[in-house]
Amino acid sequence: MTRSESPGSRDPDALIRRAGDRGNPDFDQHFLVDDRVVDRIPGYLPDTADRSHILEIGGGPGVLTDRLLAVADHVTVIERDPTFAAHLREEFADAIDADRLTVIEGDALEVDLPDATACVSNLPYSASSEIAFRLLPLDIPLVLMFQQEFAERMVAAVGEDDYGRLSVSAQHYADCEIVESVPNTAFDPQPAVQSALVRLMPRKPEYTVADEEFFLRFVKAIFTQRRKTIRNAIRNTAHISGLDDADAVVDAADEDLLGRRAGNVAPAEFAALAQTAVEHGFDDSDDG
Repeated sequence: MTRSESPGSRDPDALIRRAGDRGNPDFDQHFLVDDRVVDRIPGYLPDTADRSHILEIGGGPGVLTDRLLAVADHVTVIERDPTFAAHLREEFADAIDADRLTVIEGDALEVDLPDATACVSNLPYSASSEIAFRLLPLDIPLVLMFQQEFAERMVAAVGEDDYGRLSVSAQHYADCEIVESVPNTAFDPQPAVQSALVRLMPRKPEYTVADEEFFLRFVKAIFTQRRKTIRNAIRNTAHISGLDDADAVVDAADEDLLGRRAGNVAPAEFAALAQTAVEHGFDDSDDG
């Protein structure tokens, strides 16, 4: 049966009922049912954002899909659960027929991502980090729902308690801002944690890195030893970063930086340190 409601008007509870399968928290399914929150989400894309093709990860019963269809020329939704993928095709058959909606059934970490101009999603929390870091290199505006704690770590500034590997890695790609905290009562089933919407606006970092893959791996390695000085962290994590000669990196690095801990090292300083590691830490620097 084809639904004829205008985009943006569907009731979240009614959509879930029509889907015929409630969310299963064991499968990380927590669906937004507070229509006030859902109505606000598309508006967190900046006015300058290109809305011609919006990607949604994890469509579920289609609550957010409905709102996105009201503002986008085309929406592509990726849904792993076959039951909900089938429901989306039925519920939004008119939009599919009008070539305004594409439903991809599959895992967002495995399927080919479309050439979207923005992404707005209520991400499955268990895979939110992996999905976010698949999206960030696409260089498009993102509005993503995360666990509150994860969101706070993503946006944290150097020196703050929540500043860490996630902060450096996410902010390498984008300006990150929490635009709304969302209580667990806005979801069904209710998760055990609070949530937050994060807007990530792509931009080039203020520094350059010769090897982005190594830079991100190096940051990850150093933060596994965040209570150690940078000097000791470099030496203790060569097996993670892949350095051949950690001592050579320490000898070449800035002495002031070596005496600090990871939480007090800014992204640009990590970039400079990673470049030092590339130049001095490998038997053949071309392999770094």
